[in-house]
Amino acid sequence: MKTFALVGASDFNAEEFARLDAQDAFGCVIAVDGGFASLEEAGRKPDMALGDFDSLGYVPRGIRTVRFSSHKDKSDMELALERAKSDGADEVIVFGALGRRLDHTLANLQLFARFSEAGLRVTAIGEAEAIVFVTGPDAFEAPAREIGTVSVFAMNDACEGVFERGLEWELDDVTLTNRTSWGLSNQLIGEAVMIGVERGTIAIFYPL
Repeated sequence: MKTFALVGASDFNAEEFARLDAQDAFGCVIAVDGGFASLEEAGRKPDMALGDFDSLGYVPRGIRTVRFSSHKDKSDMELALERAKSDGADEVIVFGALGRRLDHTLANLQLFARFSEAGLRVTAIGEAEAIVFVTGPDAFEAPAREIGTVSVFAMNDACEGVFERGLEWELDDVTLTNRTSWGLSNQLIGEAVMIGVERGTIAIFYPL
């Protein structure tokens, strides 16, 4: 599996990035506009910088750079996801995509669902949680943990065949919609976890 790290301009979990980077988890690291500054501060040179660089304020030098006009119909994150997919990524782990501007966060969540449906394994890393996108028929599995909060949301009008196992409140073959809070704040109970969906795309908020 070829895994790309995308680093955007929002809140950057440098500790989690460094942990995964030390495990050689990333086949390619792309700085998405202002994400270049986060990587520079962390002392990590990306393989590529991409964007219109309005957030960063300058065009990086000394590395491979793909520059776009600021007058465009796609966000820098969307362009980075497209680039990762066209370059052969099977999985993307996205940093710096959550927090700060709510409109950017919502746009990114919608993009992550779309690219999950296009065949990418997508995980967004926040300060305290990962958001894993699962498009059916598929499931997410995690080893037993004693404590933590897990939320599951539909990214479509209706996600069919949703199940949650190994949590305080289990679900079995239910339809989850994007017009309800059902799926919010389930609890880990020290058992292995499996969460899946038969049809549709779900976003799983899981503690780091």
